[in-house]
Amino acid sequence: MHDGCSGSFTDGVQVIQKLRGMGFSNQPMPMSMWIDCSCENQFEMETFEDRCPHCGMIYGVTPCHAFDPANVMPAGKEL
Repeated sequence: MHDGCSGSFTDGVQVIQKLRGMGFSNQPMPMSMWIDCSCENQFEMETFEDRCPHCGMIYGVTPCHAFDPANVMPAGKEL
């Protein structure tokens, strides 16, 4: 079921599962944003699900929350 913008997630894996389930993971974000990765590198996140090119960490953000890098959540390297 679709929660609209009221859905809450406890971790990045839940975000990625939601994005994939709704078909949003590979869609471009309205505006890309720079992410500080856990590997201490930065990369430009351009889709709702994106991967750090330096270490492979997967990050996700729902379309409703894609206005602020603070809403981007790491989901691990293997999904």
